[in-house]
Amino acid sequence: MVGSIETTGSPDNHHHQQNGNSPTHQSTNGANSGQEEKLDELRRLLGKADGDPLRIVGVGAGAWGSVFAALLQDSYGQFRDKIQIRIWRRAGRAVDRSTAEHLFEVINSREDVLRRLIRRCAYLKYVEARLGDRTLYADEILKDGFCINMIDTPLCPMKVVTNLQEAVWDADIVVNGVPSTDTREVFEEISLYWKERISMPIIISLAKGIEAALSPVPHIITPTQMIKLATGVPMENILYLGGPNIAAEIYNKEYANARICGAEKWRKHIANFLRQPHFIVWDNSDLITHEVMGGLKNVYAIGAGMVAALTNESATSKSVYFAHCTSEMIFITHLLAEEPEKLAGPLLADTYVTLLKGRNAWYGQMLAKGELSRDMGDSIKGKGMIQGVSAVGAFYELLSQPSLSMLHPGVKKPVAPVELCPILKTLYTILISRERSCEAILQALRDETLNDPRERIEIAQTHAFYRPSLLGQP
Repeated sequence: MVGSIETTGSPDNHHHQQNGNSPTHQSTNGANSGQEEKLDELRRLLGKADGDPLRIVGVGAGAWGSVFAALLQDSYGQFRDKIQIRIWRRAGRAVDRSTAEHLFEVINSREDVLRRLIRRCAYLKYVEARLGDRTLYADEILKDGFCINMIDTPLCPMKVVTNLQEAVWDADIVVNGVPSTDTREVFEEISLYWKERISMPIIISLAKGIEAALSPVPHIITPTQMIKLATGVPMENILYLGGPNIAAEIYNKEYANARICGAEKWRKHIANFLRQPHFIVWDNSDLITHEVMGGLKNVYAIGAGMVAALTNESATSKSVYFAHCTSEMIFITHLLAEEPEKLAGPLLADTYVTLLKGRNAWYGQMLAKGELSRDMGDSIKGKGMIQGVSAVGAFYELLSQPSLSMLHPGVKKPVAPVELCPILKTLYTILISRERSCEAILQALRDETLNDPRERIEIAQTHAFYRPSLLGQP
C-alpha cells in the first residue's frame, strides 16, 4: 500500500550531487525558496486552499514514469503540507532471484543507499532475497527507490499505491507513465472513479506510441487521444511531455531538455513547475504531432540496433542506415504536418539519443544477436515495454492504405505511401508478419534499386503530400 517518505537530509548522502538520491537535494535556501514559489503559483492556479495539498499521482512505474515521480519528489517533497506525490503500479510482480542478487550488489556498492536502507530497517529483506529466503515484489522495492526496469539507478524513496482507485480518485495532476499499449485500458478503469468529480484533473502523458484506426478514414490515435476518449477529460487539460531523454541520466542530473505540448491554458505553467537547472522544459502548442514523432523514432531505432549488431558496429553501415531512416521520417512528417520543418530538430534529437542508448535500439541489437527472440514478445525483463514494435505495425498499416495513394514520380503510377518507405516495410516483415529474419534489414540497405534518400526528401518537399486526416484533422 502506501510507503513512507524520508524527508530529512543526512551526512551520508554524499553522492546526491551526482545521483540525485536525496529528496532534499537543493543546495541553498534560495533554491528551496524558488521551488516553493513555483509550487505556490501552481496551487494558486488550481485553486488549492491552505491545508489542502496539491495531489500529484504517477500512473505506471516504468523507468521514465518512476524517474519523473522521483524528480518531483526530490524537488517538492519537502513541502509536505502543500503537496502530496504518489506513484501507482500494479501489485504482484515478483523480482526474480538473479535480479534480487544484482540489486543487492547495487545497494552494497553505494554507501548512501546502504545506510538509508539500514536506517529504515529495510536492508534485511534484500539480504534474504539474495539468499533466496524470501521473494521481493516490484511495488515493494519501489517504495525504497528501486525501479525494476532500472535497477542500477537508485531513486529516492516514494509513496507507492497499488490500488488504482485510491491513487487517482482525488488527484489534481495525473502523470501517465504506462506504455501506449496499456493506456486505453488503464484510463478506462480510471474513468470509473471520476464519475462524481466536479472538476477534471490535469493529465501529463509520457507515453510514446500510436495506434492505427482505419474507419471512417485511416488515422492515428495517440495516447493523449486515448485518454480523452476513455475519460472525457477535455484536451485542454491533457498534455504530452517528450524529448531526447534517457531516464537514468536525467535522474543522475545529466543536462537534458524536453517539451511539454498542449493547450495554452496549462502548458507554460506546467513547464515552469517542472523546470530544473539540469532539466529544461520548453512548451509548444503542437501536441499531437510531437506525440506522433515520439513514437516514430522508436520504429527506426529498432532497425538501427539490428544494423549495429549485424555489421559489428560498423560506423559506415550505421551512417548509411541513418541516411535512409531519416529520409523516411522526413517523408512521413510531410504527410502528417503542415509545417514539417518545425519538427526536424526535435525529431532528429530524439532519434539520436534513442539510437545511442534507448531500449528500442537495444532490442534490435539483441534480436539480431539472437539473445532475444520475437516469440518473447515486446515486454522485456529489465527494460519494460518496447513500444517501437507496435508502432511499426501501426505506421505500416496506416501508410499502406490505398486511399492515401500518391503518384510515384519514378514509376509514374499511384502507390501507397509505404511503398516509398522500404525500411519501414522491411521492419514490418521482420517484427510483425515475421516473414524475414533480421538480416533483411541489410538487404534493404544494399538493394541496388533503392532510391537515393535525397530523392525521397525531394519528393516530400515538392509535392503536396500533407494528409491532415491522418491526425484526425478535418
